[in-house]
Amino acid sequence: MTTYAPQICQNPGCGKPSTMQCPTCISLKLPPSYFCSQDCFKSFWSIHKMFHAAPPPKPSDIFKGFKFTGTLRPAKVTPRRIVPKHIDRPDYADSGVPTEEIKSRAQHTIEVKSEAEIAGTRLACLLSREVLDIAGNAVRVGITTDEIDQIVHDAVVARNAYPSPLNYRGFPKSCCTSVNEVICHGIPDSRPLEDGDIVNVDISVYYKGYHGDVNETFFVGSVDPKYQNLVNTTYESLQKAISMVKPGAMYREVGEVITRVVHKQGFSVVKSYCGHGIGKLFHCAPNVPHYARNKAVGVMKEGHIFTIEPMINFGAWQDTTWPDEWTSVTEDGSRSAQFEETLLVTSTGCEVLTKRTRGSYLLPRFSDIKTEEPVSKQPTSTTSS
Repeated sequence: MTTYAPQICQNPGCGKPSTMQCPTCISLKLPPSYFCSQDCFKSFWSIHKMFHAAPPPKPSDIFKGFKFTGTLRPAKVTPRRIVPKHIDRPDYADSGVPTEEIKSRAQHTIEVKSEAEIAGTRLACLLSREVLDIAGNAVRVGITTDEIDQIVHDAVVARNAYPSPLNYRGFPKSCCTSVNEVICHGIPDSRPLEDGDIVNVDISVYYKGYHGDVNETFFVGSVDPKYQNLVNTTYESLQKAISMVKPGAMYREVGEVITRVVHKQGFSVVKSYCGHGIGKLFHCAPNVPHYARNKAVGVMKEGHIFTIEPMINFGAWQDTTWPDEWTSVTEDGSRSAQFEETLLVTSTGCEVLTKRTRGSYLLPRFSDIKTEEPVSKQPTSTTSS
């Protein structure tokens, strides 16, 4: 490593004055990274090397020759949106690397949250629901998913919060928008939504040190009844799964419940993605698979907080990923739907922290769904709180 004027060691928890700089960062012309010693450099190398990743190639290059599974095609992606400096942000906001998440013991241990952690996560979830409702009510024929992303970004920032997906492991936008055959992690772009599309909007908000997470699939114009059934079945499977959440329930049983609902309609359950713990970290234990005969470990306890977010395909369950390394699509090009809620295990069952309100978007079969007024309204000014 090269020696420079004293800085602070970048190994988390060290804080010592440092003059040695990473030689790889220098050769790649990256922002300087300082370490106090070879030992600190070596102990942090497994994480620090992620900063050396080369920028992705231009879209026109990465999709050349790629065989798409369905009819959807990528469109122009606008630059990453700016979050005002006064807003609190997660550790990956600038680097793209969720260092705290990677190093945390919560990746392997399901934590019982404290009262303060529950309160913080509940508030982040409330804001996530408010923003999702705003996004859902903006869905219409002709709007682009990039425009939806702008609406989401503005709504999150107006609540003095940070959009959790933005630069998480390099994700370029403030929400995920997954259209038709896209299972999850769709990148908002300039393609206008068309009559008959279905689109999932996935919202995650970081507020005062805590994340919330929720998503729903919306109809665009007049949707074929068979795809309406796919969306409604996906929602029903989530509700059935939520109903079994309580202390003592096995995490692996969630997939059994979802699969029974889905298979009755001839649909399939995606196996590559699962629900997850959430709170101070965006993703942590437990892992919650949505398919039957999974090997998830753990028993639900009062104070656990996690998501259930089944991804259900009209055809086969297998998935593949576009060359942008984010957009997950069905391998056979069939459509996919998803719904997600964040849950807190209580002494008698669970609390849906991202529960629907009277402002929530209604699907055709949803007119009989019990909705609730928001618990409270958060400040919508852009001044620091």
